[in-house]
Formats: sequence, structure tokens, C-alpha cells
Amino acid sequence: IAIWKIEEPESFFRQQTGLMVHKKNDRRRIEHIAGRFLLQQVLPDLPLHEIQVSDLGKPYLPGYPVFFSISHSFPYIAVAVDPQKETGIDIQVLQQKILRLQYKFLSEREQEICANDASKVTLAWTAKEAAFKQYGLGSVDFIRHMPIKSMDIEEGSARMVMSFIKADHTPEVALAGGLEEDFAWAVTV
Repeated sequence: IAIWKIEEPESFFRQQTGLMVHKKNDRRRIEHIAGRFLLQQVLPDLPLHEIQVSDLGKPYLPGYPVFFSISHSFPYIAVAVDPQKETGIDIQVLQQKILRLQYKFLSEREQEICANDASKVTLAWTAKEAAFKQYGLGSVDFIRHMPIKSMDIEEGSARMVMSFIKADHTPEVALAGGLEEDFAWAVTV
């Protein structure tokens, strides 16, 4: 995985990648190009111009022998690469307002695990988003289909386990992550 804080102007990322993106929103445009830039830092031979995006918004490269995931929460970008299986990563800037929304994606038990702590709630959100991105097929209820079974945090590093009940079978999804000063992140492992 790699995480990058965007401090450069959009022109830096355009120059480094050769990409022109036609998004009207300035922040979305720079996040998009910066995500490809960071992916290129991890996989220098990746043909960025050939990346496609599924109907559900998941970037992929047909025929390329590596799986990847990209996430952004301005000013941060995160990428995960796995040579063998689908992967998912998510990053979110910490904000107190997530506490008002937690009931929409966390069960009562999960809310108890997070103890009304905005950083833990954000970490739980990133875990569910990362698993959702790995799954990549949409139509998931974050409360019913993705219950977090455990969340262990020690010195900013996190290990989490959740069930994924949406699939034909119910696999457990292991995730790693972290709580940084102003953001949380999680990746499927």
C-alpha cells in the first residue's frame, strides 16, 4: 500500500502522468490524477491510459496481472496492490460529523465497539468501504451484510475481522489499518 498527501498543484500530477481528466470539480479532478500518479509510483510499468472504470466506479486494467484499489479523501490518496487477488483500500479524513451518521452503516453492537469515538467510527467505515471495494459487485447493506466481528487497535495500528454475508458463502474478511493524526485507513489482507 501507499498513502500520499496532496500538496502539489494539479499541473504536477498532469505532468508526471500525462493524463488529462475532464471533471468539472477541481478537487475530484486532482484526486483522480493523483491516485493514478501514486499507483504509477507503486507499479511503474502500469499503462495508466488503459485503466478503465466499471459501472460501479471500480478502476481496473483488463488483462493486467495485478489487482489494485484506489481511494481518496482530500488531501489524501491511498492505493493498494495485490499480485494474486482482488484488494480494497479506503482512506478517510477524520471528522466529528461521522458520529451523526454512524447508525447508517454500523449496527448497535458495532457502535458499542467504537464507543462513540469519531476515529474508531471512521476506521470502521474505512474497513467496510475497503471490503466493499474488494467485493466490487455493489448492492451491499453495510449493516446486514458486513458485520465487524473484531477491531483491535494498538499504537495506531488496527486489525479487524468482518463477515461478508452477501456472497454465496460467508467468508471472513481480514483487514489491516491505521489511525493517523488526521485520517484513518483500512485495507483488505
